[in-house]
Parts: sequence; structure tokens; C-alpha cells
Amino acid sequence: MPVIRHRLTSRVLVGNPLGDPIERDLFVYVPPDYDANASRRWPTLLAIVGYTGTGGMLFNVDPLVESLDHRLDRIIAAGQCPPVIIAAPDCFTRVGGNQYLNSAGTGRYEDYLIDEIIPFVDGNYRTLPRGQWGVFGKSSGGYGSIVLGMRRADVFCALADHSGDAGFELCYIPDFPGALDAFREAGGPQAWLDRYWADSNRKRSTYMKALNIIGMATHYSPNPEAPAAHARIDWPFDLDIGEFRPAVWERWRAWDPINMVDAHLPNLRKLRGIYIDCGKRDEFALHWGARTLVHKLRDRGLAVRHEEFDDGHMNVSYRYADSVPFLVDAILKEA
Repeated sequence: MPVIRHRLTSRVLVGNPLGDPIERDLFVYVPPDYDANASRRWPTLLAIVGYTGTGGMLFNVDPLVESLDHRLDRIIAAGQCPPVIIAAPDCFTRVGGNQYLNSAGTGRYEDYLIDEIIPFVDGNYRTLPRGQWGVFGKSSGGYGSIVLGMRRADVFCALADHSGDAGFELCYIPDFPGALDAFREAGGPQAWLDRYWADSNRKRSTYMKALNIIGMATHYSPNPEAPAAHARIDWPFDLDIGEFRPAVWERWRAWDPINMVDAHLPNLRKLRGIYIDCGKRDEFALHWGARTLVHKLRDRGLAVRHEEFDDGHMNVSYRYADSVPFLVDAILKEA
């Protein structure tokens, strides 16, 4: 089988604030020619998924969507991509997903990926030496990819950001009124989250705005000293009257990739490849965030492959057929 499931127990997630499991799945795809006993080493990518997702979903059977392993087998066999190893971890949380940060609200997920997942894969598979991994993902996974690439050039040498969160004013603020209404009706954010998990149908479309906002707030503006009813979060909008709170919003803006570029230019200049794309009909206006991010990167002299395509935000995993070969080529050109 080209996809191997591992069950790992984390040390860095012990005592995480949300009480999420520390025992988690890791799925590893190996290419058809992989030989664990060979002297050869293979380029390796970290695949991180969008909000409400987990790594195993990339390999699910769906008659309408080609799974990642089948897509990779196909493009490798066609000579469109060199053979590659893919590691897809589980970083799901009680607030619906992950932005792949170390956060006082969710736990040390950057450390989990860098200090536990990648060393495990390096120790058990024929990967290239440390510092030559790539990372890719879509939506929150795209966000995690650009941020990890910026912050950890000692580990990653190439990244692909598909429809990643950027331009926070355009992608997040429009969802706040609906989230505030939902929190008020439930009796506060924590009461809303408890009600959400008590529902047997947690995929109701009416839940998504509030879940996304509580998830982002848990990552960007957590406060362990805040009231429990507020979900231990400092909110950019007053929960009672809706008044904007600029000081809290600045904490969110500090994590916008657009605003992180200048502080991380030395790392960005070490990367061998940067790929950013987004559908030009993205429902969260992330194509505008991508445009701004790409403009800022190029203005600083960085080479970026940027593409817009005729689609929205959902169901765009077919784009991996473009980004994965780009990443593998970037890794191999100097490996």
C-alpha cells in the first residue's frame, strides 16, 4: 500500500488548553518506486489541510474527487512529477481546525510539526537531509504553509500556499456580524461552542461563520485570563455592543502573512520556491489577499509563481497536481 498510517503519541501537546487528544494519526504516502532498503533518498513534503479537515481526508475515497495518493501515482507514472514522499498529520482541534501556530489558545502545533512529525518521518523513511522539506496546503493549510516557510527556513526550502488566509480585513471581518449574533443567541462564545459539539449534525452551513471566527480568535488573540464564557479569548469586537477594539485587532494583523513579510525576509530569501494560487471567485476574498501578498514579496525582490484560476474556495485540491511537481523540482534543483 502506498499510504501508511502511523499512530503517534505527542509530548508537546500534553496539557494543551483545549484538552484535545495527544494520540494522533499520521499518514505517509510513498511513491511506487520507494524502497526502504535503498541508498537513495526521496524529496519529502508536509501536507497540511484546511479548517475542519485532517490529514487522512486527503486520501479518502470520493467518486467525485481524485484522492491525493491516486493523483500522485498518476502524475508520477506520467512523468509529470518526480517520485515524492508526502506526510499528512492530524492537527484537528476542538475549535474546528488549526492555523499551525504555537498558541496559548490551542497548543504548540508548530512545535508538534517541526519537533515531532518531521523527525519521525526523517527517522523512518528515506528522506533528504533536514532543511530540504517542502510544505503545502489549502486554506488554513495554505496559511500554515506560508507562515511555516517564513518562520522555519531551517526545515523547509519550498512552499505552496493554495487559497491561504491573507488580507485579514477582507477575509475575516465580514464574518464577524453573523458570529456575534450566534454567540449572543447562545449566551456567549463558550456556550455556542458547547452547543455546537452537542449537535449530532456539526456540518450545518449555519455553523461555519461562528466556528471559523472562534477558531481564528483562539489562535490569534487567546487570553488564558479572559472569562471562561468568552472562551478565554480577547475579542476584536465587543461581545455585548459590537464595538471594534483596535488593540485586539492588531494582534490578529500581526499574524497576517502580508504583515509578516518584512520581519521574515532573510528566511524567505533562503527558499528555493514559493508558489501561491487562489480561485478568482474565492468566497472569502482570499484572491485579493494573495494578490497583495504576492505584490509585497515581489516588491522585495522575491520570485513567486502566482496563479489565479476560474474557481471558488472549495474543492480545489486538483491544484496539487501543479504545486507538488513545482515543489519537488525546487527541492531537487539544489539538493
